[in-house]
Amino acid sequence: MTEATAAALAAHPFLHGMPGDQLALLAQAACDVKFGARHRLFEDGGHASRFWLIQSGCVALDLNVPGQGRARIETIGIGELLGWSWLFPPFTWAFGAVTTGPVEAFEFDGRAVRASCAADPALGYELTRRLARVIANRLQATRVRLISVSAQLAAATPARRWP
Repeated sequence: MTEATAAALAAHPFLHGMPGDQLALLAQAACDVKFGARHRLFEDGGHASRFWLIQSGCVALDLNVPGQGRARIETIGIGELLGWSWLFPPFTWAFGAVTTGPVEAFEFDGRAVRASCAADPALGYELTRRLARVIANRLQATRVRLISVSAQLAAATPARRWP
């Protein structure tokens, strides 16, 4: 783990265009981390205290489906944000996450970032706005996947003939 700088953070797409003073505050709560393949970052239901901005590699989000085991629901890659449960009480992960190969990321201490946001409402607003955009995009992608699966199931199911 090495410390992250404001300049390094500025190059990440999630933080692109953020004011330098806000990047400096975030850098105080960030470090550069590396994980090997198949490293579990968090479990569904665990305490959410961190988040990551992916610099290289991919992370699979999964969910434990009763009777079926883990099901992959999304893959997060380069330039993307991993984790938002650190921001919302009760600070509990809604999914699990595991690296699919080697990953390098900026890792943030969620508690320190929340404290910085409370002390600097402009930073809190800016981060919340960016997080909302990510959440909205992922909800839209989920909607498209659900429609696609529904259409595939409908096509595979023979039509009913009523007497």
